[in-house]
Amino acid sequence: MPFLSEGMEHLPKQYTPEVKTRAVAYVLDRLDRYKSVYGACQVLARRLSIGAETLRRWVIQAQVDAGDRPGPTSEELAEI
Repeated sequence: MPFLSEGMEHLPKQYTPEVKTRAVAYVLDRLDRYKSVYGACQVLARRLSIGAETLRRWVIQAQVDAGDRPGPTSEELAEI
């Protein structure tokens, strides 16, 4: 028995780099109004019609890339 019903295939949405950049900037500009990145993304993702977890991952990676949070940068991840 397949996990998804026939005809109900789920494919990840594809977002342009411009949409991703604008969405991340939108969240970062408003982050001080929320207790956490998670909380901000839960609220703001609905306004942007983007999945909250997708948006949260983008924001976290942007913070890593900017040196504001520890972790591998996008460039480092691309090398792996």
